[in-house]
Amino acid sequence: MADSGRASAKPRAPPPKTKVVRSHKITEPSPLPPPPPPDKHGKHDKHSKHGKAASDDESDGSADPAPLPRSHTPGHLASRSNDDRRRKPSDNDIRQRARATSYANPPRPSTAGGHSSSQNHKHPPPPLPPPLTTASNPNGGQGSPRPAQEDADDNRKRPIAMRSTSAIVSRPSAASAASSTSSIPLPSQTPGSAVQPAQAPTSNSTAEAPTKPRQQRTSIRPSRKHVAFPPLQQPNEAPDVPPAPASGMYWSKAPTSGAPHTSLRAHTTCLIGSNVYIFGGCDSRTCFNDMYVLDADSFYWSKPYMVGDIPMPLRAMTCTPVGKKLVVFGGGDGPAYYNDVYVLDTTNFRWTKPQILGDRLPSKRRAHTACFYKNGIYVFGGGDGVRALNDIWRLDVSDMTKMSWRLISSPDRAAPGVKDYRPKARGYHTANMVGSKLIIFGGSDGGECFDDVWIYDVESHYWKSVAVPLAYRRLSHTATIVGSYLFVIGGHDGNEYSNDVLLLNLVTLMWDKRKVYGLPPSGRGYHGTVLYDSRLIVIGGFDGAEVFGDVMILELAVHAYYSQISHFTIDV
Repeated sequence: MADSGRASAKPRAPPPKTKVVRSHKITEPSPLPPPPPPDKHGKHDKHSKHGKAASDDESDGSADPAPLPRSHTPGHLASRSNDDRRRKPSDNDIRQRARATSYANPPRPSTAGGHSSSQNHKHPPPPLPPPLTTASNPNGGQGSPRPAQEDADDNRKRPIAMRSTSAIVSRPSAASAASSTSSIPLPSQTPGSAVQPAQAPTSNSTAEAPTKPRQQRTSIRPSRKHVAFPPLQQPNEAPDVPPAPASGMYWSKAPTSGAPHTSLRAHTTCLIGSNVYIFGGCDSRTCFNDMYVLDADSFYWSKPYMVGDIPMPLRAMTCTPVGKKLVVFGGGDGPAYYNDVYVLDTTNFRWTKPQILGDRLPSKRRAHTACFYKNGIYVFGGGDGVRALNDIWRLDVSDMTKMSWRLISSPDRAAPGVKDYRPKARGYHTANMVGSKLIIFGGSDGGECFDDVWIYDVESHYWKSVAVPLAYRRLSHTATIVGSYLFVIGGHDGNEYSNDVLLLNLVTLMWDKRKVYGLPPSGRGYHGTVLYDSRLIVIGGFDGAEVFGDVMILELAVHAYYSQISHFTIDV
């Protein structure tokens, strides 16, 4: 302290070239002198907290600093150097920085023997470090020791919201510390040896926290061949398959809008995309050849303008979608019956009449059914005004401009004494194609209402009657495939029109009748039904006195039978 006072009174002499060992004098504490200018790295002396002059200590260091250039200009006129432009640290900053660096960088013995001996005599021994605290490891062990005073200092320096997080970061667990020994060496803890505190990064250097390496997966998955589409379990072998959609079926009336339309019965209803095409039919007095389009999303009615060879007014005909085209066959009006074929292109609403090759044609009929399978339309049953029919014809539609008919199953009766394995002749029945199987249900021959179920294989040309435990007589109903179920809606049971919803399980071939919620439609027949977006849309119909023009919606519980919706087979 006395040296620094004498230095302020006299001009500073150039640093001597020889080293001089000076003795320390114990004097009364005096106010701290102004901080020494920082060195070229911007660092102050780390021993400034003990109240010693940094200029004398630095001159006796292990390396001789380069002498500062001497200025001959008076101090009040001299230009300020770059070092003088820097902000002078306050006393509080110097004390805090000295306290942090004294624990972070303890004095190390120098490699040169002469320098170490001089430093040992010059500086008093450093004070003992504060007591250590051991961080607990959440995994069960004890972590690396850490001074308690340093924890308190860190907590005072950090904001309150960051103290808990920073404390966790600064205390790595035993597993992470052991895995990162290459970056930070752990202190050796042997019996009888003092535990050294972990070195923290200095305030002027960039802190490099040890990063925890990724833990490799120790569990090894069993090696097995990857299958993109694994085979599904057969529905009839799955014990947890519900028998039918038991909940969620709900009736409601669709809020339709758009062009006015006629109330119809005995019309055709086909779905292409999201559009429902309604053709023909009649009301209580006359038949029509109009085409209506109902948007199944918005329930908006439209009546497009038709061109080409437009069919005559028809009822009880069939309309089969083939791609973007509709194929209409048969039908009648009053006492007239037809066997003509018409094709409607739904992209431009143009009707055409294709050329029929060959001389074999099916008889004129109506109230028949038609199903598409492998470029062919299979027509079954109906009536010609004189008798009911049970023959099967195939119309080749591979070429929409040139078609041909072929008889598949003859209407001739079996010989006397030979059992006839064919269904009775009928009309107003339903037919649905599942694979190569044609499923026939219900119908009437003009005197009897049927309740039987028949299956015809169009590949093997084999008929089989299905023995169903329960029996429901139906005619002029609709049947729609939904997953592995056949949804039968409405129809006439021989006594009255019904609004029941019957479900035929095509896997077990058993009937199931379920409760439906909501406001059901009135009993009806001769209506049309299509499946769109997990709902059945019912259009029109007749109850014996009134022809309907409403659109009813049956919401389905698809999730209840989703396990069977993907695939199934019919064994006959």
